[in-house]
Amino acid sequence: MIPVRRYLRLLSRYLRPMRRRVGLLGAVLIGDIVLRLLNPQLIKAFIDGAIAGAGSERLVPIAGWFIAIAVAQQGMAVWSTYLAEDVGWSATNALRAELTDHVVRLDLSFHKQHSPGELIERIDGDVTNLSNFFSAMTIKVIGNGVLILGILILLIRESWLIGAAIALFAVISLLAMSRLHQVAVPWWKAVRRAAAETYGFVGEQVEGTEDIVANGAAAYMQERFAGMLRRWLPLEIRGWMGFGLLWATNVVLFGLSTTIVFVAGSYLFGIGALTIGAAYLVFHYTEMTRRPIEQIRRQLEDLQRAGAAIARIEELLATENRLRPSGDSQLPQGPLSVEFDHVSFRYDDAEGLGEPVLHDVSMSIAPGRVVGLLGRTGSGKTTIARLLTRLYEPQEGEIRVGGVATWDTPLEVLRARVGMVTQDVQLFRASIRDNLTFFDPSIDDDRLYEVIERLELGEWLASMPQGLDTLLESGSGGLSAGQGQLLAFCRIFLADPGVVVLDEASSRLDPATEELIERAVDHLLENRTGLIIAHRLHTVTRCDDIVVLEDGRIVEFGARLALAADENSRFARLLAAGMEEVLA
Repeated sequence: MIPVRRYLRLLSRYLRPMRRRVGLLGAVLIGDIVLRLLNPQLIKAFIDGAIAGAGSERLVPIAGWFIAIAVAQQGMAVWSTYLAEDVGWSATNALRAELTDHVVRLDLSFHKQHSPGELIERIDGDVTNLSNFFSAMTIKVIGNGVLILGILILLIRESWLIGAAIALFAVISLLAMSRLHQVAVPWWKAVRRAAAETYGFVGEQVEGTEDIVANGAAAYMQERFAGMLRRWLPLEIRGWMGFGLLWATNVVLFGLSTTIVFVAGSYLFGIGALTIGAAYLVFHYTEMTRRPIEQIRRQLEDLQRAGAAIARIEELLATENRLRPSGDSQLPQGPLSVEFDHVSFRYDDAEGLGEPVLHDVSMSIAPGRVVGLLGRTGSGKTTIARLLTRLYEPQEGEIRVGGVATWDTPLEVLRARVGMVTQDVQLFRASIRDNLTFFDPSIDDDRLYEVIERLELGEWLASMPQGLDTLLESGSGGLSAGQGQLLAFCRIFLADPGVVVLDEASSRLDPATEELIERAVDHLLENRTGLIIAHRLHTVTRCDDIVVLEDGRIVEFGARLALAADENSRFARLLAAGMEEVLA
């Protein structure tokens, strides 16, 4: 059975806001049906009148009405096409927006398991397959059903025998196509899954082209891509077999119906039960059934793809956020305290939860203090930053910012008050203004110029051909790493958070640029709580406190000057040995 309830639920959800346009579309389609049923009656009257010897005073008006109705019917068809496309794209855009909003709000573990290319295919590719489903599928199926019903009534009016035969043909055709639809939907679902996997792979390879070519792995990647295509091809062929089955079934059944009409029509005309005009009318109406049934077949073909897309979309929408529902507590202004209370955390792997990354971590950072996080790669430094911004949820323990548990604060409030800058700055294909404000039009240019001058980017901005309106490219945006970092700092200044997390933000810069970055960091940390993840010794000289991590545990936590003065402390040993060499 076709899951009608699921389809109608999805339709009503996104078409309800456009009910006026949908109603107008339905009215236009009904008008089109009426005109299409009316014109053959005029042809019958014209033929019978001509054979009976009627004069031009009777035949010319019939011809005139036929032309007028044909023109009006074509106008209705164009209008309905426009309305259908408008409704379809409006509904699918609303669905794309909801899917995007849902995916963006999912925790980071979901995004680690799904590549950007796969998500693009699911959000855009699957939804595109629903454009006809939203625009006209249901209305056209119902409209064509009404057209077939009208044809059958008019055929029975001319000859009950032919009407009953065509009615039987229509029922058999629709039942056969419905049955084939059930078979083909799983085939198309497999096709969509293979497409998403392939596009995800392509997205990853395009992003990593430089590393792939530099390391001589191009041939290996091409072979992997070819393997994916080899797996995709038979699935695509089987999916199109569903179309072929529907098409072949329709051709066979329509051939039988045409044969029935020719045999029955010639017999009834021979015994005088039908006039020439009536015989033509019966044949014309039978021909007219071919188009609506063909359209219903095509709609069922689209329904195959739509059914697979709907299943995948519902699966995506049903993906639950592993972050617990947020409360409504607000955070105070100014620098905020940060507390980790017996926090333990592990990332997901293919079989569930992996090895623990943080073990019973507890620390308390007073408002306005700047803390340096030190430790070897994999010790848990970046994980602490991710937990603080609620990209993940700890399995055990609680994190508090400003004395409020992070889960009890709305996400948008928490992330507005806790700012993070990483060494990989994401820029968008947009103007400098939009890249700095994250497309927030409420931030005026005066505020932007103030922040830019404070971070010593005024000279750079003056060199841009269109100032704040200069278009940057996505990724690095055509900027140096240092310029990208400074733009990220501007974002933080504009958000004015109470806590700033710097995740090795100056680890890849030349000395001259790093000096500029260091001055910007000093400005950034003024009257704010800071967490600095660093490998370089001079990066932590501004820190008030030091946290040393080892294998996900805090092995040392204290004031920087006190730890440096204690020759038995780990921090002092790092200073003596050269921190960069020890932690690299």
